[in-house]
Amino acid sequence: MDENLLKQKIQRWIVSVSVLILVGKFIAFYITNSVGILTDAMESIVNVVAGFISLYSIHWASRPKDKEHPFGHGKMELISASIEGLLISIAGGLIIYEGIQRLFSPAEIEKLDLGIWVIAIAGLMNYLMGWYSIRMGKKYQSMALIAGGKHLQSDTYSTIGLVVGLLLLYYTGITWIDSALALVFGGIIILTGISILRKTIANLLDKADDEVLNSMAQSINEHRQPDWIDVHNTKAIKYGSFLYIDCDLTLPWYYNIIESHQACENLKTALVSNLSDKIQISIHSDPCMMKHCEHCEMSDCTSRITPFEALESITLSNIIESDEERNE
Repeated sequence: MDENLLKQKIQRWIVSVSVLILVGKFIAFYITNSVGILTDAMESIVNVVAGFISLYSIHWASRPKDKEHPFGHGKMELISASIEGLLISIAGGLIIYEGIQRLFSPAEIEKLDLGIWVIAIAGLMNYLMGWYSIRMGKKYQSMALIAGGKHLQSDTYSTIGLVVGLLLLYYTGITWIDSALALVFGGIIILTGISILRKTIANLLDKADDEVLNSMAQSINEHRQPDWIDVHNTKAIKYGSFLYIDCDLTLPWYYNIIESHQACENLKTALVSNLSDKIQISIHSDPCMMKHCEHCEMSDCTSRITPFEALESITLSNIIESDEERNE
């Protein structure tokens, strides 16, 4: 199956199960009248809405690049994740508001034992869905699936605490515990939303991804050829599942166009093998200078002015250096 169709199928499955969980939680709230259970049910509304948004964004992001969008439509997944983070934060605020109201006007709680079972089973289902969504998101480089999975798993962690609190309420009968649970987990939900927003905004602003750049440096060192004198001025941008890389490769000054092109192709092959097949690389070749001689392995070079000493290791700090920083 096509990768994009597979991602959409995964998200449709997650949305379908989320709808069932939402219905179950509201039934539990209707039976028990517990504001603690209401907090979980309200967050499930966010799960379902965000799930539909993610499904649409994954469909949109899968569209091929065109004249108006030369880098494709992958950023749509980040917009979807940002909306999800915002919705999570709003839900947390509403939960806190309801908890404060119930603190001063407590309601009678009934059949709490049944409600606890429903919430516990729903929490387990959320965890399994979140684990699967994150696993598939990492495999197919989908920010929407990863964000959705982390949201579902954070919902599970809050559900565990909620179940513990509801058990205390069940055995002690202290009604303010119900409101306290709403306040605590409302705050946790807000923090989860803010965390997702920070990551997606950073990606929308094309913040440098050190993980990708470190992987590049590792790949270059593993597959290094004698004529790869150094790599610098590197930039990497993610657009959904696609990765766009731009870098400069220093080669022997006497290479002709064909030799330079082949060296650049060898570097592309090395990066694709370690990073992803959904990668577009643009490499600019620079001629070496006299200062490079001591780090150049080209033993047959007739223009060498100093003997070879040692290779200059390719690291995160030197592959991102610009020509201005290197005085070139």
